[in-house]
Order: sequence, then C-alpha cells, then structure tokens
Amino acid sequence: MKSIVLREIKSFFGSPIGYLVIAIFLIINGLFLWVFEGDYNILNTGFADLTPFFTLAPWIFIFLIPAVTMRSFSDEKKQGTLELLLTKPLSVWQIVNGKFLGALLLIVIAIIPTFIYVKVISSLGMPEGNIDMGSTIGSYFGLLFLIAGYSSIGIFTSTLSDNQIVAFIVAVFLCFFLYFGFEGLATVAPTISNFISALGMQDHYKSMSRGVIDTRDIIYFVSITVAFLSFTVYNLKSLKS
Repeated sequence: MKSIVLREIKSFFGSPIGYLVIAIFLIINGLFLWVFEGDYNILNTGFADLTPFFTLAPWIFIFLIPAVTMRSFSDEKKQGTLELLLTKPLSVWQIVNGKFLGALLLIVIAIIPTFIYVKVISSLGMPEGNIDMGSTIGSYFGLLFLIAGYSSIGIFTSTLSDNQIVAFIVAVFLCFFLYFGFEGLATVAPTISNFISALGMQDHYKSMSRGVIDTRDIIYFVSITVAFLSFTVYNLKSLKS
C-alpha cells in the first residue's frame, strides 16, 4: 500500500496538479478572508476567531477535492492500466486505501499553511493571544474528517466512469448533497428536522467546530468514509471478475 501512496504523491507533485491545488486553496481563502469585503472577511467581523475560514473551507473543498480525486481510477481505466494495477500483489482494499491516503495527504498539505492564520488572529486579539483554541482545534479536526469523507466520495466516483469530468460532476453533487442537502430537507420537515440534519455532514462538522469532540461525530465521519471506500472496492472487484 505504501508504494501506491508514494506513487500518488509523486504523480501529484510530478505535475502541476499538486501545486495548483495548494495554490488555489490558499489564494481563494486569502482573498475572501483578508481582501474581499463581505461576511467572510475576518477583519470586518470584529472577533478574533477563524469561524469565517472554517465556514468557507468546506465549500471550497466541495469542488477542489473532486478535482484531485477524479483521475484516481478513471484515468487508470482510460489508459488501460487498471487491469495491470489490479494484478499487482496487493489486495483491492490496499490499492483503494493507497489512492485514498495519497489524495488525503495532498489536501492535508494544502491546509498546513493555514496554521499561520491562527498566529495572525492571536496577535490581533484584544488582549493579544485572546483566541478560543478549543474551538479552533476542534474545527481543524472536523475539517480533517470532512476532507476524509469528501476524498472517499471522490475516489468512489472515479470508478464509475473513465471520463474524469463525469467523475468530477458526480463527486461534487454527492459532496454537496451530503454536506448541505440534509440541512435543506430539514427545513421541509420541521417536525423531524433534528433527525434529518443529523444525517448530513454539516451538522456533525458544526458540532466539532464548537470545540467538543463527540464520539458520535467521529463515528459518523468514519462510517461515511468507510462506506464509500467499501463501494469503491465493490466496484473494482466487479470489474476484476
């Protein structure tokens, strides 16, 4: 599996893809958080916290992560190398996990530079250092679990077609629906709104962003990630047989 992970990382940074992903993520965040006027501008909120960043990041990743993962298996299918990959002395689970971890590591590398935002916000606080580290750490953990969920969805959709654009569009739709769709459905059925909201990623992500790491939220994200990785394995096994 390690060889698959290293292969993915090398393919990302051996081409402009890896650098573009990191640059696009940081530039978009930087513009909305520090330059553009609006609700996401930290300097205009009057509070020394990173809530605008953690509100904006999931929406950026809805498009960015599918763009990273769309080539995972669809490119292998298009080039005819998928059969060769499946004949390697690795289980299908190891291949899928290798692809998944490769994409996950790239996105994690992209968010590491945002730690500087914590230092900047801390220095802007009154008094200096007045920042809620509990909610900040919880939000980063929530973002990490959200990234894992999005990545597993993107890996899964890349097995559905040898067309990367199709894989991208389906992944964006699924990520959007699982993050925001259930919140929208909850407004239609107010009597069971709490139950419906709990089925979506946004409810659990917001819960972790409060600084409370609840096992229910962790179990939810782990279940989503494992479920889509399992769907990926099933699809690949059906192609292999």
